[in-house]
Amino acid sequence: LRCGMRTTKCQLLVTSLCVMLLGLSVATLSTVTHYGLHFTLISDISLDGNSYRVIHYRAFYFGICLSMTLILAALLSSAATVRESQCLTAMGFFCFALAFCGLIPAACWRYTHSTEVEDSMMDVYDFVYEEVRRNTSSSRRHELTAIHKAFLCCGKHSPFGDTNNVEHQTCPPGQAHNAGQDCLQEIQDFLKKHMDFVFSLLGIAIGFTVYGMILSSFLWFSIHFSSNLDRKGKYILR
Repeated sequence: LRCGMRTTKCQLLVTSLCVMLLGLSVATLSTVTHYGLHFTLISDISLDGNSYRVIHYRAFYFGICLSMTLILAALLSSAATVRESQCLTAMGFFCFALAFCGLIPAACWRYTHSTEVEDSMMDVYDFVYEEVRRNTSSSRRHELTAIHKAFLCCGKHSPFGDTNNVEHQTCPPGQAHNAGQDCLQEIQDFLKKHMDFVFSLLGIAIGFTVYGMILSSFLWFSIHFSSNLDRKGKYILR
């Protein structure tokens, strides 16, 4: 029993370290997503009826809460391993379970709403582009120029065919439409790479949280039975 508990403690310490790094990675990714140029630019331009701004803020707060839960689970598990405390082990297991309950819906949302973020970002670009094409707002022209600079793209393929004037006014200098990239395609490719990275990080976190729950429960039972065995064979002199 003691040999098995020592092995479990070593494995749990390594798992806690990995979960700690995952928590920091999730916090970093959430911060980059929230304050990154590409995402903040679209969020500031989007209208109230567009769902991107709501998704933008919810993703940030969810990522911060998830990272704090993972870091707390790692700290409690490490302290429980060193001190062999049943209470700390149970608290660490609870934090692992709480993180797992948050990771599963996030991974499911990635599949069920895979195109919602992409469509909302492209809707923002379409709206700004059409506003500039109709020459209804000069402020929209600056916003479209900022999008072109951020995504390194130039215009889009429009069925109206009168886009040359818009692209000459808003595209970066020296980047003609033929040499540039379609912005809708660039936004789609950029977001796909970002979402794939997020999903990979969620998958790794799910695996470590499940492993952490298994090790925490095994350590709890090992401490419980070990303490019961230590009480046997002891006598009290009156």
